Amino acid sequence: MAGVLGMILAGGEGSRLRPLTESRSKPSVPFGGSYRLIDFALNNFVNADLMRIYVLTQFKSQSLFHHLKKGWNINGITDRFIDPIPAQMRTGKRWYEGTADAIYQNLRFMELEEPDQVCIFGSDHIYKMDIKQMLNFHTEKKASLTVSALRMPLKEASQFGVIEVDAEGRMIGFEEKPANPKSIPGEPDFALVSM
Repeated sequence: MAGVLGMILAGGEGSRLRPLTESRSKPSVPFGGSYRLIDFALNNFVNADLMRIYVLTQFKSQSLFHHLKKGWNINGITDRFIDPIPAQMRTGKRWYEGTADAIYQNLRFMELEEPDQVCIFGSDHIYKMDIKQMLNFHTEKKASLTVSALRMPLKEASQFGVIEVDAEGRMIGFEEKPANPKSIPGEPDFALVSM
């Protein structure tokens, strides 16, 4: 898709996945044989013909670099790339302090590409998503920002980031793992969660 830049957040330490992450990054943990966790996000991008992708890395990233080079080498095709970007400490001598900071420290790459839209996804979720559908929804709603979410029973929602929306479905708040999650307007037993 012309005009769209993908950014995949692949810098998580993966401490809850030990011992699988003792010598590799969380996104490069094997899944189903030759696949890696990051392959789900990459497949979603490629299936949407979104082929300008930066992968923001941080911890134990060599295994991820190797996987991207071996399994996802599209460099050399004009205007198409999947480039890993190691943490570069552009804003001081510190690692990323979360996902928003990883994006902030790499704004330079967005500025260089001059995209019309930027899609930012995590690298450690197992799912299939039609990103074109999300981009069409985003454009149709004339939104500044679109966040993908799952409808989940309210009693299970406190384990996730909960998105508060108004009656039109516009995001008006976000709370990470709240004790009392906000329900979807008109659906008191359900909440919208983001992984």
